[in-house]
Amino acid sequence: MGVNIRELIPPEAIKELELEELKGKTIALDAYNMLYQFLTAIRQPDGTPLMDSKGRITSHLSGLFYRTINLLENGIRPVYVFDGMPPSLKEKELERRKRLKEEAERKLQMAMQEKRVEEARKYAQMSARLTDEMVAEAKALLDAMGLPWIQAPAEGEAQAALIARRGDAWASGSQDYDSILFGTPRLVRNLGITGKRKLSKKNVYVEVKPELIDSDKLFKQLGVSREHMIVIAIMLGTDYNPGGVRGIGAKTALKLVKGYKNAREALKSLPPMPSVDYNKIFEYFLNPKVTDSYKIEWKEPNLDKIVEILVEEHDFSPTRVENAIARLQQAHRSAIKTSQRGLDAWF
Repeated sequence: MGVNIRELIPPEAIKELELEELKGKTIALDAYNMLYQFLTAIRQPDGTPLMDSKGRITSHLSGLFYRTINLLENGIRPVYVFDGMPPSLKEKELERRKRLKEEAERKLQMAMQEKRVEEARKYAQMSARLTDEMVAEAKALLDAMGLPWIQAPAEGEAQAALIARRGDAWASGSQDYDSILFGTPRLVRNLGITGKRKLSKKNVYVEVKPELIDSDKLFKQLGVSREHMIVIAIMLGTDYNPGGVRGIGAKTALKLVKGYKNAREALKSLPPMPSVDYNKIFEYFLNPKVTDSYKIEWKEPNLDKIVEILVEEHDFSPTRVENAIARLQQAHRSAIKTSQRGLDAWF
């Protein structure tokens, strides 16, 4: 879910980009977020995911392989950051997601039986699950491609924010805005869905482009601090307090926090809720469980291993994979050698 602060972000704080404008940038990507996008977007017409001859889902591998090559061809250096053990604060949200997926699975079966294709597609996307096996496959494929990935101890977005804050990446990459609360200097959205996308329930296609949000610029334009934004997020609802504070919308939340001398005073003003510890949530966003013992290493792609994983194990087209490998080799060399230049002048 993540926190939805989109309504508060001024248009001038968002820069729409072409992929090539990110040339030379290292982006710490929220791996689970990206893989879920691939699972939901890369589907057959009836909504079912891509599968191999053994019935195993391969949408995540297809997206990871071809999309990552596309990023490299545009000079972007992706570093995938995987979630670890979720914090105990997230238990309610995880339970909520599980119930929603189970309900979506029931509706999917009914829609398929009654041949309601559009509804079946919607519920198939809603019921997508990222398994431990899929995560292991994704890591193995990244290893074979010679690309770095990092195992976070807890939230991947928090770890990605730290990597960006330390200067080991230029920005975090995720669809969610939580990275801003975790302290990333910059957030790049839409890297997993760039291109033409069909609008839900409509036969209309739109061009989706990457979006860049600079955190300091955002805070300055709103007249708040990162701590203020965390309190606003708690009011609206986060993964650690789904639903937020009843009756408070985005604009009201912004007005309320600015009425106190500091963020902690605003936090104290929130009405108590059963089983919700506002202070723990606030402190977790400020000091999440992360590690600074990580390495970002680029290696030469292992072509035989890529073929083994995709073609031999999961029935990908040999010709298409071989063509993509040739692109990977060229893009890999180019992207790794490219210096960090480009968008800095915008800020």
